[in-house]
Amino acid sequence: MLTVRRSVPAERIRLLIFDLDGTLVDSRQDLCNSVNAMLRHLGRPELPCDVVATYIGDGAPMLVRRALGDPGDEPFVQRALEYFLAWYREHKLDTTYLYPGVLDALRILHHSGARKLAVLSNKPVNPSRAIVEALGMGEFFSQVYGGNSFPTKKPDPAGARALLQEFGVSPAEAMMIGDSSIDVLTGRNAGLWTCGCLHGFAPHTLEQIAPDVLIDDPADLPQLFSSPQHAAGADESRDLQA
Repeated sequence: MLTVRRSVPAERIRLLIFDLDGTLVDSRQDLCNSVNAMLRHLGRPELPCDVVATYIGDGAPMLVRRALGDPGDEPFVQRALEYFLAWYREHKLDTTYLYPGVLDALRILHHSGARKLAVLSNKPVNPSRAIVEALGMGEFFSQVYGGNSFPTKKPDPAGARALLQEFGVSPAEAMMIGDSSIDVLTGRNAGLWTCGCLHGFAPHTLEQIAPDVLIDDPADLPQLFSSPQHAAGADESRDLQA
């Protein structure tokens, strides 16, 4: 289902910026396994994956810090982060998979030729690009940036603004697509249209900061750019059956 909360001039959108984890791929198990490998290495009890999933979204340093209980010993946190990253580097594709419908949706959006597609993740850039390539998405994205591509991470708008400049697109001609309030805030902070994905890790956060559009499934996204019904009134919410 596609839910339009605010009128989106879809025909004017020239750049789609996607989050990665929880939006395009389900990487929870690999992230959880890497966190628990780190905790075992440090002699700490493992955490349930449902708990680890609530720590995902703000980048690897924050994920590690939360898993450790936010200790004040910065050298200890840094050592733990290095171990986590080394483990994850080797195991990032053990169980990570594309959400159903992602490839078809990307293919439709890419082959229309009307807009560029990019990834802006808070995951470090090297594993982000490796996952995009390994899971067959590389041909669709003109750029992939990660959480260490810029001095700040989402929801700071630096990464989104860099993509706007790179592709010569105005904020009103771009949309941020993600599964959490972090992505919605990133879009808002950069002046972009926003789309929330209810199939991801943190759909509950989309109730706190509502995006312009909501989708239940990745396959719903192309409908926004093909249906004349997207032009709902600015104060009107309309459900469009996929």
